[in-house]
Amino acid sequence: MSADELDIDGTLDLHMFQPRDVKDLVRDYLDACLQRGILDVRIIHGKGIGVQREIVRAELARHPAVQSFGTAPDAGSWGATVVRLAHPATENSDG
Repeated sequence: MSADELDIDGTLDLHMFQPRDVKDLVRDYLDACLQRGILDVRIIHGKGIGVQREIVRAELARHPAVQSFGTAPDAGSWGATVVRLAHPATENSDG
């Protein structure tokens, strides 16, 4: 399953995906959110031992449109990261 097959609503639940698919999925999902003007994204990776969380956060750190990210304040037992994306118009502003 790819990001194209998901509802792009600002929340990505990774529970149904294999860790090997997470990197590409997160990148594609963020790009799809940007295309739709969704700048606040929630990625649910679960708590576990933190493998999915680390994969997600490594990809977020590399993505050029990510302004900031951190632990969701209401993550509870789900384990989630909230992401703020830069609006494409401000990202490529000429001044």
